[in-house]
Amino acid sequence: MSFFRRAARTTLLAAALAPTCATAARAQEAADAAEAAPGIDQMVNDVFTSSTGWFVSLIFSNVPGTNFPWIVGWLVVAAVVFTVYFRGIQLWGFGHAIRLVKGDYSNPKDSGEVSHFQALATALSGTVGLGNIAGVAVAVGIGGPGATFWMILAGVLGMATKFTECTLGVKYRNEYPDGTVSGGPMYYMRKGFAERGISGGSIMAIVFCIFTLGGSIGGGNMFQANQAHAQLVNVTGGADSFLDGRGWITGLILAAVVFLVIVGGIKSIAQVTEKVVPFMGILYVATALIIILINYQQIGWAIGQIFAGAFTGLGVAGGIVGALIQGFRRAAFSNEAGVGSAAIAHSAVRTKEPTTEGVVALLEPFIDTVVICTMTALVIVISGALQVDPETGLYVVQDGKIATEGGVTGVELTSAAFATGLTWFPYILAVAVVLFAFSTMISWSYYGLKAWTYLVGEGKVRELVYKVAFCVFTVIGAAAQLGAVIDFSDAMIFAMAVVNIIALYLLMPIVKAEVTSYFERLRSGEIKRFKGGVQPAE
Repeated sequence: MSFFRRAARTTLLAAALAPTCATAARAQEAADAAEAAPGIDQMVNDVFTSSTGWFVSLIFSNVPGTNFPWIVGWLVVAAVVFTVYFRGIQLWGFGHAIRLVKGDYSNPKDSGEVSHFQALATALSGTVGLGNIAGVAVAVGIGGPGATFWMILAGVLGMATKFTECTLGVKYRNEYPDGTVSGGPMYYMRKGFAERGISGGSIMAIVFCIFTLGGSIGGGNMFQANQAHAQLVNVTGGADSFLDGRGWITGLILAAVVFLVIVGGIKSIAQVTEKVVPFMGILYVATALIIILINYQQIGWAIGQIFAGAFTGLGVAGGIVGALIQGFRRAAFSNEAGVGSAAIAHSAVRTKEPTTEGVVALLEPFIDTVVICTMTALVIVISGALQVDPETGLYVVQDGKIATEGGVTGVELTSAAFATGLTWFPYILAVAVVLFAFSTMISWSYYGLKAWTYLVGEGKVRELVYKVAFCVFTVIGAAAQLGAVIDFSDAMIFAMAVVNIIALYLLMPIVKAEVTSYFERLRSGEIKRFKGGVQPAE
């Protein structure tokens, strides 16, 4: 268990909710870090805390009289609206999404830079991360197994949000003579609003880009580098590791690798993510399945606990409401449906039909939340890591959360649960954390790049300036403890959702027209399969 305790110290609080989400726990960790290491880090933290603390508190504050963050409600309500408006597109469009990812309708002559699969992998690499490992454990530890049900439900609903924003991303993207493209919420805010005669689109686009830049540098870069370094220290000896206190070494290595990938643009990023994302996803899910199969006798019981907990609370602190809040919070913070980041990646796809990439994008919350997060939750429940009172059959609640052996929680709880069947899992965890961090960094570098070029203009030199700056912050992130800076950037990421969802509400009639036209032409045979580079038969 020594590995788990060392890992928890460095990653638990910072990774508790998501790779791109601020929490009160991490704010406390940042304060502790600043106190322990006075100097430049502390000065920067003090400046940011005093000048931006109000913004962080505003974004992550709770609805009055509850402990439910209003930003989570903002995301979940939008997901419900889009699900109803598009008649459950995530259900009846799922099969077509699989065919699109397989390339059944991919014409290599269409404008764009990456395939449907590559665009999906790039967007997934920005969301699948530490939140799938540690954040789920926090949700289940507080809300009980029932949180898993509400997490799955919110993930399914979020699929409709991804569909909406990514369809718009392709429809209003800029296509350039050299074959490159730029797209995302900033483009559909400006162009889509103008098309509908709505004012304010250009201002909203600028605000969105500013938020995106801040989020990409902090939560999408510095925090990821910091956590990757922490894991490397843990598996190489902890306090005795050569890397301990030498984050700049990890930072330089990461920065060099990241730069080699991002300097080639979205094509280079996609070529990496299409390999890394499936590998890390399959590795993690396969490991989870092994644990589940080892404890196959408990599968029925665990599923029963999930459903019973969702509607009865099973005596967990907060009851049904507590389970619902934790489940919705985890899904919203994990898949980022509504934030608008994914629309930037999906806009680079090779297609002339905006609806196709919207349909592909709905797979993202399914993979991230419904599959990977659920696997983590199932392992935790099945492994018996959560303490149950043998007399009442209810979970033992201490200090507002379910008691566990050794009092472990977060990433430590996930490690302990997996280690019940696989003693070598801590090494898999270390590999997963580093890969998750790396993939998140290269994806968010692209999001920040497109926000940067929207503000300052396209051009190789302008792009290179951003990429070099991004890598400099990678080194800073691995070497420093700038908690308040990262908290502020995380708040900016979810502020992106405030602006983005307003735009989605105003532009969803345009998406409705696109999806109606596309599927009518698909059913009539006007849109034919284009597979393997072979022209479809007339």
